Amino acid sequence: MSEGIVLVTGGSRGIGAATATLLAEQGNNVVIVDIAPEPIAGGAILWSAPFDVASESVVVSGIADIEKAHGPISGLVNAAGIFGKMHRLEKVRMEQWDREVNIDLRGTFMVARSVGVRMAQRRHGAIVNVASVAGMTSGPIHAYTAAKAGVIQVTQTLAAEWGRVGVRVNAVSPGFTRTVALEAGIASGAMDKALLERHAAMGRMVEPSEVAQAIAWLLSPASSAVTGINLPVDAGFLAGSTWGAYGGLPQPPAS
Repeated sequence: MSEGIVLVTGGSRGIGAATATLLAEQGNNVVIVDIAPEPIAGGAILWSAPFDVASESVVVSGIADIEKAHGPISGLVNAAGIFGKMHRLEKVRMEQWDREVNIDLRGTFMVARSVGVRMAQRRHGAIVNVASVAGMTSGPIHAYTAAKAGVIQVTQTLAAEWGRVGVRVNAVSPGFTRTVALEAGIASGAMDKALLERHAAMGRMVEPSEVAQAIAWLLSPASSAVTGINLPVDAGFLAGSTWGAYGGLPQPPAS
């Protein structure tokens, strides 16, 4: 983006860090915030104060302070979030449900609103919310799937709200992505790497840098007529996940 700064929430790790690194490499002025702020390699600026997206007062005051210190936010990447706890329905604790929804959905909305209102006043800006293929399917991560489905819906509503004032709002829905959080789930035995790869049309998981590339495109002038979409970046997980009912995905011929 040619003017202003790009703010990346959850920018100290995972998809947020990969996106902030790529955007900085592309010449953008990038500021990262995180609940546990840590610097990343590259040219992104670290906002040193903890940034809790689930706290309205922190979000409102933090956005004002960031713009005062670094200039207007012209791009926003809402990457802050927590992965869902896998439980049978009867074992879901409501305090855990509330925590996931507060961070993944409520937090996404509050940051987008706080930044987007300012963008609308300037009649310029682009927002990308990180949703998930979990919000497009079903699974035993009950609060997470509901929250990410909500992110997709909020994205469409905000795109319609601000379209006439030059603010674009889109979402990306990563598939199973090789972040530290997912690798921890695999290491603990909660998730099966072979199964995750088996159901993806491309036969593999997604790299954080691949999600970052999609986000960078949605922020850029190259997508100037694109708003209100949800872009899956999933190595074909959605396309391939139902093929088990028909005997499985075709395998490549032996070389």
